[in-house]
Amino acid sequence: MFEKRGQWMVHRAPGETARRADAVRNVESIIGAAITCLARDPNATMADIAKEAGLGRVTLYGHFASRPALVDAVVARVIEQGELALAEVDVDGDPRATLNRLIQSSWHLVDQSRAVVVAAQDELTAERIRQLHEGPAARVQSLIERGRERGDFRTDMPVSWQVAMLHQILHGAGIEVSAGRLDPTHAPELVTRTVSALLETR
Repeated sequence: MFEKRGQWMVHRAPGETARRADAVRNVESIIGAAITCLARDPNATMADIAKEAGLGRVTLYGHFASRPALVDAVVARVIEQGELALAEVDVDGDPRATLNRLIQSSWHLVDQSRAVVVAAQDELTAERIRQLHEGPAARVQSLIERGRERGDFRTDMPVSWQVAMLHQILHGAGIEVSAGRLDPTHAPELVTRTVSALLETR
């Protein structure tokens, strides 16, 4: 079997193709199992995840050398799935109304994945978490910049600070819900009011 790599056709043995397909399936099984396990318990171990995936720990560690590496992959997958959902949000029209829609959709995603967020904060550096959120942050930044140009959002603080604070408010709400200090049904409205106080002009 030949495979095109760049300008060249490279021979690949049938056994190699099968091994690569198995590896892809294993990785998908591991990430799916990790999402399930972390949703039940943010402190789920690698052994727990291997068992959920139906794989041995040797196989799991062959793909992810450590728990932080696996959590990193899980967070990246959750954000990727979230980006697909947020891409469906209508971002045209009034920036304030758009921001509210974006917050509602974002909170739904945060609420679904808050256990993963807790695991990420325990395993990943703040810089790595920021890097993983660059895609969603760019969408929010574009919206805030448009609102500032229209005079809807305040301009007396950096856009980067406003984006960072919105991110922290959303994930802080997720942590409070996980800790049992905030009713999840109250969180969207509370987050919206908090963000509005941060961004909107008076």
